[in-house]
Amino acid sequence: MKTDMRIRLCGMQLRNPVIAASGTFGYGIEFDDIVDLNKLGGFITKGLSREPMAGNPSPRIIETSSGMMNAIGLQNVGVAAFIKDKLPRLATYPGTACIVNVFGFRMEDYLAVIDALNGAPGIAAYELNASCPNTRHGGQVFGTDGYLLRELVTEAKAVAQRPLIVKLSPNVTSIGAMARVAQDAGADAVSLVNTFLSLSIDVKTRKPHIANVTGGLSGPAIRPIAVRMVYEAWRSVSIPILGMGGIMRAEDAVEFLLAGATAVQIGTASYADPRATERIAKGLEAWCTHQHVGAVAELTGAMQVAEG
Repeated sequence: MKTDMRIRLCGMQLRNPVIAASGTFGYGIEFDDIVDLNKLGGFITKGLSREPMAGNPSPRIIETSSGMMNAIGLQNVGVAAFIKDKLPRLATYPGTACIVNVFGFRMEDYLAVIDALNGAPGIAAYELNASCPNTRHGGQVFGTDGYLLRELVTEAKAVAQRPLIVKLSPNVTSIGAMARVAQDAGADAVSLVNTFLSLSIDVKTRKPHIANVTGGLSGPAIRPIAVRMVYEAWRSVSIPILGMGGIMRAEDAVEFLLAGATAVQIGTASYADPRATERIAKGLEAWCTHQHVGAVAELTGAMQVAEG
């Protein structure tokens, strides 16, 4: 029996639940000679800002035990250049969802990027990066303050002409509560988790390994925490969840699905293996077939928990 790998996400039908994560897959076109984009459910672009950004100084990526730290600084070409130079080349992959990650440091920055993208063809949805510091509120991160998150999602949803996925910060006391805030403000889905704020020090020089001092920790080291957070969010909201955090193989993806994710995002794995997304998508189908799973969508939230 061949497993039905299709899923429904925010009104979209994806050929499978495997999506390349933002910040690890360029704008999609950079991988089209390495990965067959037609084998993925979708991909999420690098975060786009109102104007181009050069990002943080080097060093800004280091390897850690079972993972990596980065402080790229949201380097990107800007929304206008993306629409003009990148987006047209993606038209050859109409069956693969192109989701655009959006960020800003002020509310009006987010809204301006979404407004510019609304008129561009070939985009399936927006992923709102809520892990940015709000420069109007003294650097308070949108995604760690319930009031700011509600305001951001409400305003973005009013402007967006496509489904709105909110990418949540894990650096909060209750991920379930923040997921509910996003849902109540109009989010069509949530994605989690983003990277964990971290610090690594060179004990010989007594200086941080990352020029930015702190960075975001990702990779297999965070996977059990990320799976737990997906489960907590699934118990708190009724909208779809896109799970991510250290997925390196098909069985890792299955964990996230069982915990409540509708789809999964592959990030750090692409640094170690540029073909990781396609490999995991193929492996997930093989796993489902071997386990006699009729439809991959049946796995969402299907974790068995002993009662009593």
